[in-house]
Amino acid sequence: MVSHRGGGGGGGATTTSKAHRLVFILPIIIIFGLLSWVFTSHVVSTPKSSTKIGSSFVVGVEGYGTTMEKNHSQIINGTRHYTNLERLEGRLRRARVAIKMGNRSQDSDYIPHGPMYWNANAFHRSYIEMEKQFKVFVYGEGELPLFHNGPCKSIYSMEGNFIHELEVNKQFRTLDPDKAYVYFLPFSVTMLVKYVYVPNSHDFGPIKQTVRDYASLISTKYPFWNRSLAADHFMVACHDWGPEVSKSNDYLGRNSMRVLCNANTSEGFNPSKDVSFPEINLPNGNTHGLIGGPSPRVRTVLAFFAGGLHGPIRPLLLELWENKDQDMMVHQYLPKGVDYYKMMRKSKFCLCPSGFEVASPRVVEAIYTGCVPVLISDHYVAPFGDALNWKSFSVEVSVNDIPNLKRILMSISTSHYLRMQRRLIQVRRHFEFNSPPKRFDVFHMILHSIWLRRLNVRVRDGLPT
Repeated sequence: MVSHRGGGGGGGATTTSKAHRLVFILPIIIIFGLLSWVFTSHVVSTPKSSTKIGSSFVVGVEGYGTTMEKNHSQIINGTRHYTNLERLEGRLRRARVAIKMGNRSQDSDYIPHGPMYWNANAFHRSYIEMEKQFKVFVYGEGELPLFHNGPCKSIYSMEGNFIHELEVNKQFRTLDPDKAYVYFLPFSVTMLVKYVYVPNSHDFGPIKQTVRDYASLISTKYPFWNRSLAADHFMVACHDWGPEVSKSNDYLGRNSMRVLCNANTSEGFNPSKDVSFPEINLPNGNTHGLIGGPSPRVRTVLAFFAGGLHGPIRPLLLELWENKDQDMMVHQYLPKGVDYYKMMRKSKFCLCPSGFEVASPRVVEAIYTGCVPVLISDHYVAPFGDALNWKSFSVEVSVNDIPNLKRILMSISTSHYLRMQRRLIQVRRHFEFNSPPKRFDVFHMILHSIWLRRLNVRVRDGLPT
């Protein structure tokens, strides 16, 4: 259902003599496995009424107006002249058709195949289309250390690494905003917490005001934010407070593509427009020594977990399984002399319970070491689930089934486990961090997730009211 409430917090979006239209088109990306309802639930707060036309939601919105000459196609001497935006939307339209057809493309590097993908051909076609045309404009406003910067060593490392890799990227970054498909707000939530938040104050006000001021700045200086009410803009955050910070601005939280590690649907994460950001712990800023593991035949431990009592799930896991069963190596603290990564490499299954928030770096650690991840969480949306079939290479266990954990894992036959582990190794490339990035790695998969969501939005500007 489309909201009819007035849009607040638009960062400068004012009523003009022209109204903009934002059209949400039906989910051609359902071929990647997301449920169809997901792609028809994108809600935009608008002062105009919304009309369902055929198979599309047409959302009328009022916003920042620009000149008719710049924003409208015109017929001059019998020839129609298209605007930059209309040409861009035309390219997206053709990309949707190509993806829907899903014709196999030639590729010298990698051709996706197997049950790890909902539709391998469509995913590959979409990836190729992204490489051919996708462009991102990074707003240049903002100063270090809060903007254009982020942590590159820690569990929040993907926040800083993504910002850095995108800013130096020559293939996808464009310096011409009129050529961009999406617009990136390069603030780091982790840096905002470090430099703006007053420790132990429990006051998000200063952080939210910083983000609110930034949205106001770019919406005043550029027309793009108000043209789409931020639906073609995105932010990234691996810090737990990312969702809360996104609420600084109504359009940022409600309409934009939020790329979040804390991908919790019970806290407002919307898979139709938001992107699940893989949480990767890079203690040294790289993956040296983290990737690789032995074959399944030398993995003698059924399941392994070691970690602190964060959140409501882990205390239950430790209460039921810590030091209770030799097959279930569950610890709060590892015994002296026992190496964490060696234990992952000795184990068939690695337990990945949520902590205070739903995401856990253990998921990618398990993938790196060839240990089949067991996702123990409620409301978590796993990364790249629009392309990857997680059930083919991982195990999902509800919190209520923690008492039955061993029985669930023991019920998986040896042949099925071997298939899952083999598939896990095949999809590992999609979670590997590389600097500079390599095709189909985690950087490109994040961009591809953003690209998919941009395909689901059609932006029109400057139409007469």
